[in-house]
Amino acid sequence: MVRDTAADPQRAAAAVDELARLGVAALAGEYHSVVARAAAARADALGLPYLCSSAVLDALTEQPTEWVARIAPAQSHGWQVYADFLLSAGHDRIAVAAESSVYWASGARILRDYLAPRGGTVIELDMRVLAPTAVCDELADNSATALLLLVGHPEPAVSIVKSVRRDRRLAEIMIGAPAGQPEFAEWARLLGHDGAAIPFLRYLPERLSPLGARVETALRERLAETPSFVAFEGYDTIAVLADVLRSHGADRARTAESWARVAVEGTRGQIRFSRTPGISVRQWAWPPIHVVDRDPAEPDRFRILHAG
Repeated sequence: MVRDTAADPQRAAAAVDELARLGVAALAGEYHSVVARAAAARADALGLPYLCSSAVLDALTEQPTEWVARIAPAQSHGWQVYADFLLSAGHDRIAVAAESSVYWASGARILRDYLAPRGGTVIELDMRVLAPTAVCDELADNSATALLLLVGHPEPAVSIVKSVRRDRRLAEIMIGAPAGQPEFAEWARLLGHDGAAIPFLRYLPERLSPLGARVETALRERLAETPSFVAFEGYDTIAVLADVLRSHGADRARTAESWARVAVEGTRGQIRFSRTPGISVRQWAWPPIHVVDRDPAEPDRFRILHAG
């Protein structure tokens, strides 16, 4: 049974209520962290097992819960890997173009807290008041060497990239997108070569396992394009739930109790859930993490720049 949350927390909560009334055994999915948080809160309140596939916000629930588990890495873990990459690449004066949301604010805080003790500076540019062209002026005035896109895709991310790429003052600035916007085929279609050389976090190993390779082939045939890491997260989510339901039946409480005993071979390694400090849900610690970009010489090819 499928319900579209449309990136709306209220619709997500309503969908959880509806599906619970219909008697589902468990929930799966969600890409947007703020929406996943709403779904997780309702699932926890209703006693409905929820396996989150792709949302990374550390605090999916306000209090520790046994009802929710997560496949994707926590934001604090992945974005610290990205901060290490920035420092290793020589960037210690970093601007973030940020929209207003819990997710983007959390990302900016993780970067600031990690970089400051290591000599890095984070300059926040408020995209509620700045147009893409004004971002260029701010970057030039602040002598930033890197701009991180903490904004939605396609807009305003695409417009910011186009503005920066065409500003001669910013020829040497690195654009980054830790949340992974350049992963998607639409990014390449909208930006072409302008969308290359923009490092982002990707949750795939350097080489897929035999299972991962088989799944990649099947997904490519189904999607008619190269599957993103989000597609592998989705497959792994269903593989875990299928194993749990085969082993323990459709009883909700038994499903939630089984998170700690999960040991499933996924497309990107063996999946086990544990209690991780600072994370309120059962967490796979950790999927493989790389910082990659699209190769300027061949934008459909990804280059690994840094390993987490």
